[in-house]
Formats: sequence, structure tokens, C-alpha cells
Amino acid sequence: MHIETLRMTIRDFTPQDAADLHAIFGDDETMENCEPAYDFEKTRDFLSSFCIARKGAVAAVHRQNGKTIGYILFNEAHEGVYEMGWIFNRNFWRQGYAYESCRAVINHAFRERRAHKIFAEAIDAVKSVGLMEKLGMRPEGVQRSQTKDNHGNWADLYLYGLLEEDWRRQFP
Repeated sequence: MHIETLRMTIRDFTPQDAADLHAIFGDDETMENCEPAYDFEKTRDFLSSFCIARKGAVAAVHRQNGKTIGYILFNEAHEGVYEMGWIFNRNFWRQGYAYESCRAVINHAFRERRAHKIFAEAIDAVKSVGLMEKLGMRPEGVQRSQTKDNHGNWADLYLYGLLEEDWRRQFP
């Protein structure tokens, strides 16, 4: 995959992304609503086995500085149905990079891959759910006390989805 936006390049991961990905996955605050922060070896193994070998995610690269500032899960779960998720370096939060990057991946999925549906899930009811809604996704349910957060507390899992027909109405 290779997508250019105004400020970002969305592309497949390479082994050279290990340090930038670790700046994301190794940060406790960034990983708060995901899983415990990774050490460098776990980041490198995940990059190699999932992001590169399985092509399960793409890199969001800041065009001005060339750094990978975002991880975007983009994985075909079933034929025509893609799971999407995102984790961005917190130094770039609240500046529209996640929206810009994810919007580009969604457009690519529906235009180029002829996706039927994209879905996402999160335990963060504020930032993640807000971005899912801004991306045009609709709530599909809440699995109450479905999973544990990084502190061992039970947390709700918010499920959102976007059908191709809904995307076409929003972005003709």
C-alpha cells in the first residue's frame, strides 16, 4: 500500500521502522487503552511477524520529518470485511494526523479493495470512539465488561462499523 495525503504517507512497514514504532508501542501513556507497553525486542518481533510478514498493519509516516508516527491496523478479517485500529505517537495527538491517515486508508479500502465493511473496537470511550464517529463509523454495540484494561479492571468494549453503502453516502 502507498497512499499520499497532504501531510502523511501511508505505506507498508519495513524493518527500518522499528525505532519509530517502539517510540509508540514503548510508551506507557500511548498504550494505556491497548496493552502494556512493549520493550524493544517485542516491538521488533511484532513488526517482523505481524506488520511485515502478515501485512496486518500499515505505517503512517509524517511527510515533513520522515518519521513513522502512527500504526494503523488494517487487516482483512473475512472476505471484504476489514478490521481497523490505530495507535499514534502521543507527540502528534490532537493535530488531525490520525483522522487524516485513517480517512485515507478507509477511502483506499472502499475504492481500491472493494471492501464491504470496516470495523473497529476500543475500550477508550472518549478519544477512540470520538475518532470512530468522526470517520463516519456507526455504533454497533457495547460488550459490557468484556475485557480488562492495563490495570486489571473490567472495561466495556465499544464496537463500531462502516458499511460501503454508508461511506458512499458520506463521500460520494
